[in-house]
Amino acid sequence: MQDRVVLVTGGTQGLGLAIAQAAAREGASGVAIVGRNAEKAERAAEGIRASGRDADVTTEVLPIVADLGVDGEAERAVAETIARFGRVDSLVNAAGATSRGTLLDTTRELLTEHLTLNITVPFMTMQGAVADMRRRGAPGTILNIITMSMHGGQPYLAPYVASKAGLAGLTKNAAFAHRFDRIRINGLNIGWTATPGEAVTQQTFHGADDGWLAEASAAQPMGKLGQPDEIADAVVFLLSERSGVVTGSIIDWDQNVPGAYE
Repeated sequence: MQDRVVLVTGGTQGLGLAIAQAAAREGASGVAIVGRNAEKAERAAEGIRASGRDADVTTEVLPIVADLGVDGEAERAVAETIARFGRVDSLVNAAGATSRGTLLDTTRELLTEHLTLNITVPFMTMQGAVADMRRRGAPGTILNIITMSMHGGQPYLAPYVASKAGLAGLTKNAAFAHRFDRIRINGLNIGWTATPGEAVTQQTFHGADDGWLAEASAAQPMGKLGQPDEIADAVVFLLSERSGVVTGSIIDWDQNVPGAYE
């Protein structure tokens, strides 16, 4: 990622922050992160700068405070990144909605929230980033965080599954459309991951107690949930030249195998 400018939505916490830190460690000269809370964004920015310093890299960080669910905010995030750094070399769409709903109890409002954050926002950030890359005649890379649940998921994830499966289709469509622009676009289907946000989700929607993580980890094949830093390494690989010509791939990053039965 040496000397690249990277934009990460959802980059102020959890997986998005881990990805931004990994990009800095790998030499990114500029990292823009998008989140809703200004104080959290500033703390995250300092953590990203520190990650770069630990690897002897000077990384300029641009925290962008935005509610991506509001019309025009996704476009503004891309525009502010270009205004500050002059370009976007790599884009990561890590922001998204994960709230619960079944086919029968999901309201139109909840479905709209998922479609907005999980499809419309990535669509618009990709549009802005690809337009910038084409304007400069430069190659670039995009990585969309999707989910293993796009294969079907649990009944209580109906709007999430619908929107993320749509993002998988969008990823392939955009990758095919812009392969001769040398813009590589891939998706990562992440499995159950240990983040602060997941802890809130488990407690809010599933009545989990403080010991939920240890119990959940013990039940997994590898004895742990997915780790943000490990996923971040995979993301950086797919953004970098180390992943070669790969584009249009939706990669399962998990310890369970969809479609397999005992």
